[in-house]
Amino acid sequence: MSFTQTFIYLLAAVVSVPLAKRLGLGSVLGYLLAGVAIGPFGFGFVGTDGGELMHVAEFGVVMMLFLIGLELRPAMLWQMRGPILGLGGGQVLGTTAAVAGIALWFGVSWQVAITVGFVVAMSSTAIVLQLLNEKGIARTSGGRAAFSVLLFQDIAVIPILAVLPLLATFAPSHSGHGPTSAISHLPAWQAGIVVLAAVAAVIIAGRFFLRRIFRWVAASQLREIFTATALLLVVAIALLMQKVGLSPALGAFLAGVVLAESEYRHQLETDIEPFKGLLLGLFFIAVGAGIDFRLIAGQPSTVAAIVVGVLVVKFAVLLALSRYSRLEPTQRYLFAFALAQGGEFAFVLCAYATQNGVLTADVANLLIASVALTMAAAPVLFTINDRLVQPQFASVLPDREADDIDERDNPVIVAGVGRFGHIIARLMRLNGYGTTVLDHDAEQVETLGRFGIKSYYGDATRLDLLRTAGAERAKLFVVAIDHEEQALRIVDLIHENFPNLRILARATSRQHAYELMRRGVEDVYRETFGSAVDLSVDALQALGMPQQRAIRAAQIFREHDNESVREMANIDENDMKGYVSMARLHIANLESALAADRELEAAAEEALNDADEQGAVPAKLQA
Repeated sequence: MSFTQTFIYLLAAVVSVPLAKRLGLGSVLGYLLAGVAIGPFGFGFVGTDGGELMHVAEFGVVMMLFLIGLELRPAMLWQMRGPILGLGGGQVLGTTAAVAGIALWFGVSWQVAITVGFVVAMSSTAIVLQLLNEKGIARTSGGRAAFSVLLFQDIAVIPILAVLPLLATFAPSHSGHGPTSAISHLPAWQAGIVVLAAVAAVIIAGRFFLRRIFRWVAASQLREIFTATALLLVVAIALLMQKVGLSPALGAFLAGVVLAESEYRHQLETDIEPFKGLLLGLFFIAVGAGIDFRLIAGQPSTVAAIVVGVLVVKFAVLLALSRYSRLEPTQRYLFAFALAQGGEFAFVLCAYATQNGVLTADVANLLIASVALTMAAAPVLFTINDRLVQPQFASVLPDREADDIDERDNPVIVAGVGRFGHIIARLMRLNGYGTTVLDHDAEQVETLGRFGIKSYYGDATRLDLLRTAGAERAKLFVVAIDHEEQALRIVDLIHENFPNLRILARATSRQHAYELMRRGVEDVYRETFGSAVDLSVDALQALGMPQQRAIRAAQIFREHDNESVREMANIDENDMKGYVSMARLHIANLESALAADRELEAAAEEALNDADEQGAVPAKLQA
């Protein structure tokens, strides 16, 4: 790429991605729109078909899969074999069968129907993982299920590429559909052997030789050479896979899995991560620039039917699988919306199928354009799930009747029995204080019940439920829920109807603590503050500070920070200048207090040393 093209690509990303994020569309859609805008069918600033950028950008996908492989130790893959084989295998086979059946119904040959099914079954690993991480839902049950399916798809590309040449329906032509591999002239069975040998070579090299190479390079203690070696490794594997007609990304994934147990895994992740992020962005721009709007304009109804059909069929298959795997309803829809689009491997499969005489160029181009549009629709699908689907579940949850509460004279009521509230409830009960526990998560109530921890399903923002729970006779009400707005509503409800009931409230953030204090709650506990201070005490001791001095420093910090929270809660939330000024004053006061304590400690130590030398210890120091 020239400097002019590089400038255009980076400018498009810098302008479009922050704008898309500000509009709540996510970075992926921003990159895709940037590609459309600067591509041959937008302003035409770059390329004739976006191909020259794709060659560079595909390297981002290669490195992404290498990093995914580094995270997946063989033992972890074995532990995940159930969801990978169950959900992943079910999705690929189910989608392939459904799409192939529809294609056969339209009179397509069975070879082409199966191939189209394979192409459509792939989802975008790059887009899905990016969106899951951006939204912070990668570790939910739906996010983990989606990751398992993506892993299976990435691995399934190997046997699919091996099968495609067997489905050939005409003599292949290599005139203009991607580069031919070094083994394209070999018979299918010989090509298969070479492919398996290349995969075996990557696994063996990673297992027995690459560690020695990295050890030798690491001995130079030059970080830039280690980074260069890591990039060289990824490029070499990509070239090898390309030569044998396989996806370079797939080879990189295998190498990552092999190196997952290496002592250099974390260093490799650190060195490659920055390159991956930038090149993935270029990949998304390339996908946007590569959408053939001329073809779409020539066959709008056909393309629209394929795009809608792909999204609907995959969504239906995924939703059915999620029911079978017993995901909870909210996670089922996340799982289905996340994987309904096509993926980058579809481009590889289309090129390979054309190259081997399975698909004609016209069919392949139509599929590529349609898949690219489904990928562009992926961020929109996530938005639909976030804004339209998930709120529906939230609105119907209260329809379940609250449990009958048979404890109405307990002195303590706890609202919220999650990671915070259940500790409080257990401590109260273990020390002989009757505690009534309320929670609005039915699954949590049932789970704790199996462990013998009694709690009641119910919405603590309902006045009738609080009366039934004995709020008029209770002494303490602990607000331990993690939903800030609901916590504030509970506080308002108690102040209005049970003014003599003392409230102890969990604050999930500093701003939440301000809101609670503004409502007159005296006992506010920031959920991470205490554990952070405790960790700091241990860290100071690990650095050599005496235990008592570390505890005293933490106590000073705790007192000053709690005082600052109470004072800053009285500042108008719109008065940012006053807030910053008060924060600076408290930081300065805290620094002065700690400095004074250190000086006092130093003076005391000096007095003790002088006393030791004179053989006597002053009475004040003895005290």
